[in-house]
Amino acid sequence: MLIALFVIGQLSKSRSFQLFGTIVPRIETSQKVVALTFDDGPTPAYTPVVLSVLRQKRVKATFFLIGEAMKENMDQAKAIVADGHELGNHTYHHLDMTLADEATAKREVEPSDAEIRKAGYNGEILFRPPGCKKLIGLPLYLAKHGRTTVTWDVEPESYPEVAADPNRITAYVLEKARPGSIILLHVMYRSRETTRQALPHLIDGLRERGFRFVTVSELITMGKGPPPSRVEHKKWARRS
Repeated sequence: MLIALFVIGQLSKSRSFQLFGTIVPRIETSQKVVALTFDDGPTPAYTPVVLSVLRQKRVKATFFLIGEAMKENMDQAKAIVADGHELGNHTYHHLDMTLADEATAKREVEPSDAEIRKAGYNGEILFRPPGCKKLIGLPLYLAKHGRTTVTWDVEPESYPEVAADPNRITAYVLEKARPGSIILLHVMYRSRETTRQALPHLIDGLRERGFRFVTVSELITMGKGPPPSRVEHKKWARRS
């Protein structure tokens, strides 16, 4: 029983596999491109700070925003869109979706989609589950609706000793990033000051190494295909 629970737990938070639908942790490509992605928010205190850095560095990024936070801070969501960035769905309430059924998935995904449209974003809406947690109900719902789950392959803040120091965050990203990487960062809350400090330096460092920055949607179109899981996507999409 303990082994089974361990396996289920590992599966539920896998960056590269889910039971249904398409999941994209990175893209296989020979081009030196990476996607910067930011989770959570928007917040009035820190959205302008992050947008200022991205504007100065001429970088377009993908923001996976929380529906409830968008409703409360719509001006900030609109500012992200106005600057040409991509918006993705990070659920409405930022719930742990491991045991969510399809009805719960619908309640978390669709209202957040609606807030993204109110912000003025008209592109495809990619999805990222909070903490990468998903098991059956959420992937099944996403697959039936032809939705793409986007995870990541570079996550400096997952290591406390790295997250505590902006220099270590920068060094970690520069070491781990490779062509087609999706980089996960959190910048929307006061507790993420070290990441905000690291942001301009990791952008400069990646550029010095020959990388350029694209949105996740752009990255997907440039790749040879999303590795490694595209399970039953077409089958379920036809049933929706």
